[in-house]
Parts: sequence; structure tokens; C-alpha cells
Amino acid sequence: MINEEFLKFYKERGSGALDQKMGIVITEAAEGRIVGTMPVDGNTQPMGLLHGGANVVLAESLGSIGTSLHAGPTRKIVGVDINATHHKSATTGLVTGVATAISLGKTLCSWEIIITNEEGQRTCTARITCLILAER
Repeated sequence: MINEEFLKFYKERGSGALDQKMGIVITEAAEGRIVGTMPVDGNTQPMGLLHGGANVVLAESLGSIGTSLHAGPTRKIVGVDINATHHKSATTGLVTGVATAISLGKTLCSWEIIITNEEGQRTCTARITCLILAER
């Protein structure tokens, strides 16, 4: 369920080159909640496990998109802090990230992102804070 505001936003700004390379697909977009998937295949480290950095890319993409939707189309945003705890490895299939807003302010937005494997098991918990830049 992707809302009309998100569709307009995505058409104007696009999905970003890294999101495309990683295979990230947004499946839900609403105020305070963004959901996306990412394939494990093509995003692994040398041991065949989903790369921890790939989890962070998915988390940052979801939090950044959510913040951009909150801030509006004329505002730019940047991530200022991100962390991730990796609970379980993933070796096949898709992982799904669900970003839930912790705080949506005028200048800062914080998100919790829970990433799960296809069995619904939590593989990663991340948190991102984004800064909404002043209009120039």
C-alpha cells in the first residue's frame, strides 16, 4: 500500500543508484512507516552471508525516505547517525525492513528499522537519525 504522496516523491527524486544496485524495493509507504525488501543474493560478504553493511544500506534508505516524506518535497535531508545490531545471518531469499518512526520533528527524525528474513525471524535491528536541512 503505497500512498499517492510517496508515488509523487519517488517520481520526482527517484530511488537512488545504490538502492537500485542493492535491489531494494519499497512495498509500503505511509506517514511514520516505510517497508522495503532487499535480496540476499548479490549483497553477501565472502562467507556467503548477507553483508552487515547491506543491512545498514536498507535501514538508511528506509529512514531517509520516511524523513523525506515527512519533511516535504522542497526539503533536503541527511543521515547524521546510524547503528545496527545483527542478530542472525541470512543466506538466501529476501529480507524485509520495517521502519517505524520514533520521532518526527521539525529538524530531526529518528526511526527504528527491524529487518527480518523470509521466516519472519529478526536478523537486524537498526536506528537512524536524519537531519532536515533548512531551505536555501
